Parts: sequence; C-alpha cells; structure tokens
Amino acid sequence: MNEYDGDHPLRVLVVDDCPDTTESLRILLSLWGYQVRIACDGPSALEAAAAFRPHALVLDIAIPRPNGYEVARQVRLMPGLEEVLLIATTGYGSEQDRCNALEAGFDCHFIKPVDPTELEMVLASRRELLVL
Repeated sequence: MNEYDGDHPLRVLVVDDCPDTTESLRILLSLWGYQVRIACDGPSALEAAAAFRPHALVLDIAIPRPNGYEVARQVRLMPGLEEVLLIATTGYGSEQDRCNALEAGFDCHFIKPVDPTELEMVLASRRELLVL
C-alpha cells in the first residue's frame, strides 16, 4: 500500500460523471481533512490514480468508458495501488450488483446517495490501518 505516516492527509480520488456529485464529495472530504482529487470518466480516473496515488478511491460504477468495474480492475493492477481502498458508488443495489462490485475488486459498495457517516467510517478505518 502507499506509504502513509499519519502526518499528512489521506489522499482520496473521487470519480463520477456528475459534476454536482464530485464537487459535493470534494467539499465534504476536504472539510474532513482529506486531500481530494476528482475525475469524471474512466480515462481521467486511471490517469489521476497513477499520478495522485490515492489511499482511497470513491468510484461511480456507471462512469463513461471504461466503466467503474473496469477502472477498479485496472487500478488493482497498478504497482503500489494493489491495496488501495476501492469504494463503489452506484444507483444499483441488488445482491448481484454487490457481487459484481466485489468481483471487480471493490472493497465497499454504497448505494447513492452515499451516507456521509458510513463513508467517513470506512475512510477513517483505512486511515487507522495505515498509521499502525
């Protein structure tokens, strides 16, 4: 996993093709003390992941090509990002949708709108693991 010494903000990449969603999450995560970058589609997500080296990635499954499933698979193959926390966000919440997300490499599956309390709990647990 990316080195993290606890003295710097956790890096979070937010990917969604809805500008309101990315901006809202960027503001919220910044208020919580995270360093945030945003991307709006698959190619920009992969480019940002390679350059920004996030500790966590909040990723909409229904982004334009490649979709979130494929982005998750590709991120998992990037050196140094194999264990990045991958959080799926989607409007689809069936058991099959959850299974598809896990198979693609996601760690968590949130149905939109994402509950901020749940998101903060997941990110905080990752931060604690990285500090240990």
